[in-house]
Amino acid sequence: MNRFRLDGKVAVVTGASSGLGVAFAHALADAGANLVLGARREGRLRETAGAVATKAVAVRTDVTAVGDCERLVAAGMDAFGRVDVLINNAGTGGEYHPATEDAPEHFRSVVEANLHGAYWMAQACGRVMDPGSSVVNISSVMALTTAKMPAAAYSASKAGLLGLTRDLAAQWGSRGIRVNALLPGVFPSEATAHYSDRYRRKVIDAKIPLGRIGDPGDVAAAAVFLASDAAAYITGVSLPVDGGVLIN
Repeated sequence: MNRFRLDGKVAVVTGASSGLGVAFAHALADAGANLVLGARREGRLRETAGAVATKAVAVRTDVTAVGDCERLVAAGMDAFGRVDVLINNAGTGGEYHPATEDAPEHFRSVVEANLHGAYWMAQACGRVMDPGSSVVNISSVMALTTAKMPAAAYSASKAGLLGLTRDLAAQWGSRGIRVNALLPGVFPSEATAHYSDRYRRKVIDAKIPLGRIGDPGDVAAAAVFLASDAAAYITGVSLPVDGGVLIN
């Protein structure tokens, strides 16, 4: 069971000011990792850092800025002398626009946050990671299916993350660095907070065989597994954590 622990490891979590990012931070800390936390909302980011069970460094980070990504990793190296895990969680859902009305600046901004930002973070971490390290990219079931909403930018960016995952896994396998992706389904978030109970029930009945919306701890536990030595022979995979959405 010690293979599931992260004692002595240092984990970088982006988007750690809210939602799944907070859940990832707590789960990794509970497994023993020290944390390097990044997000744009500095006040909420520091709340996360103050609430976790291990040492945590918080750095305001916009992952679309390469310099911010490099500063976040440098802060981890300065504080702990190593970076072992990257949870590439920062991103945006964007807005819903029919494809013929989607402004170029909107599409570009979503891809910049969800795909380019993940690459800049992976680059910065990959330069300092040792064998045994792990990158976990947070994609979405929308990379493989559709909710029949006009979300082309979001779906395309999350699908791009799967290609990025495979390529980095192939490039870095010889260095002993594993790269995998998680595909969350429907989870509580700022984007879903406005759902009425009736609409929530409709989504569950239509899409989720397990009969409930996911708990943030469900996907956080999967991230801890992929970050740990329990997943030492797993790389290049895309793991849905979706209650069965993709079997429909």
